[in-house]
Amino acid sequence: MTENSHPLPSQRVFISYRSQDPDASLAKVFYEHLKDAGHLPFMAAESIRLGENWPEGVDKELEKSDYFLLLLSEKSATSEMVIEEVSSAKRLQGRNSNNKPIIVPIRVNFPFSAPLSYDLRAYTARIQQEKWNSDTDTPIILAKVLSLLANNETPATVEPETTLTYAVETYDKPPLPAAELELPEGMIRLASPFYVQPKSCKSKCDQEIEKPGALIRIKAPRQMGKTSLLARISYYGKQQGYQTVSLDFSQFEENIFQDLKQFLKRFCASVARQLKISQEKVKEHLDNDSYGPIENCCQFFEDVIFKDLTVPLILGLDKIDLIFPYSDTAKEFLKILRLWHQNAIDKNAWKKLRLIIVHSTESYVKMDINHSPFNVGLGVKLPEFTSAQVLELAQRHGLDWNNGEVQQLMGMVGGHPYLIRLGLYNIAQQGITLSQLLQKAPTDEGIYGEHLRRHLWNLQQHPELLNAFQQVINSPQSINLETREKFKLNGMGLVDLEDNKVKLRYEQLYRPYFRDCLNL
Repeated sequence: MTENSHPLPSQRVFISYRSQDPDASLAKVFYEHLKDAGHLPFMAAESIRLGENWPEGVDKELEKSDYFLLLLSEKSATSEMVIEEVSSAKRLQGRNSNNKPIIVPIRVNFPFSAPLSYDLRAYTARIQQEKWNSDTDTPIILAKVLSLLANNETPATVEPETTLTYAVETYDKPPLPAAELELPEGMIRLASPFYVQPKSCKSKCDQEIEKPGALIRIKAPRQMGKTSLLARISYYGKQQGYQTVSLDFSQFEENIFQDLKQFLKRFCASVARQLKISQEKVKEHLDNDSYGPIENCCQFFEDVIFKDLTVPLILGLDKIDLIFPYSDTAKEFLKILRLWHQNAIDKNAWKKLRLIIVHSTESYVKMDINHSPFNVGLGVKLPEFTSAQVLELAQRHGLDWNNGEVQQLMGMVGGHPYLIRLGLYNIAQQGITLSQLLQKAPTDEGIYGEHLRRHLWNLQQHPELLNAFQQVINSPQSINLETREKFKLNGMGLVDLEDNKVKLRYEQLYRPYFRDCLNL
């Protein structure tokens, strides 16, 4: 080693992959080469010993990681656990001053045109991605990865698409864990053959969106179809000649939420960008220190957004719950949304605005309900599928079912939209029978293993919820819980509310799985 040379930095690299080939084999190749190069790679199959707590091991390693190597394939794109790992990496990145772990996506036999789930698209939208098609690509991509690590660099950034297209499900592709945002530009095909419309909700929303100053609140647990409904309401508005803007809060860096002024500036800039309004006008209004950030934001909408707008504007805010943990920013922003809704009563400019806010019931925010948008406008709580809808879906999948088969599947997963579709897809396309599916359903080996492990992971991150849920698992009857735990578990979709008590949801799926995993 020469006098001026320095040893290469040793980086901790978390490898995220689906445990099927070619993903698993490629992950092992990267693991071995990174290790040989003096780095500290983490690969669940190699790094977690038999008997160790898997979710806890993954969490600890993510927190320590410098890089997050994402092997993105058709299989991993439908993996709930891969999506959860990417989501955790993104959250950690926003909290760490050094923006670690750095996400490095590699497409594994997975073209850039292939549809991604809404979450994965949002998390990787601005990152330059490498593409692996065969073993000949391995040394090329490996050399690029090693160069990034040696120089402590991040992948190049790219501009994300401002017009989002469809992820249309087909008979030979599994359903995505979360729907792609479907805000079309022009007459692009709207519905996949497997989309079952919540007709009563959609009809009410279409009527509401035509009202000046409308506010629609869509809430439900994950995978219930919130984003798909947002897209279809927006498209209905587009058919009426309205302007549409959709913002996904998961595309905002987490540190933006920590400062109200910076958040509102980014918020206004994102709206302006989709409306093709100069960013100079954003700076002119939002950097005006003569007034506060709230007044600047409101004035920007009045003076710039609404000034030349001759038609109503639908502003869809998806995953607004990501701001909830930042109580000061959340409190002020939610007050702004309520104020905008109220402004439509006597201010003509604000009559043009139609707000749609979408949030998961898995999140929780403390604030004065009278200073938030959550007790005004139209509240929409998405229902589960009915048996008639499940039968219709089964027929669309080419299955010759009757109500008997429908009731057997619903006995396992209720009317949960994604779990129902996942079951029907596997029966129709993967050659398994309904009885085989039901037998393995409450196990890691079954098709719902990803869904179950994700719940287990989240519970183990919140000991108070885990303790409360263990009480539910151990009781055959409905039980009382503390109010916060009761509503959090209900929001996660693990329990149903029954008067003032809670009872386990999806009895045949959750009780045997969690009893076994938690040694109850």
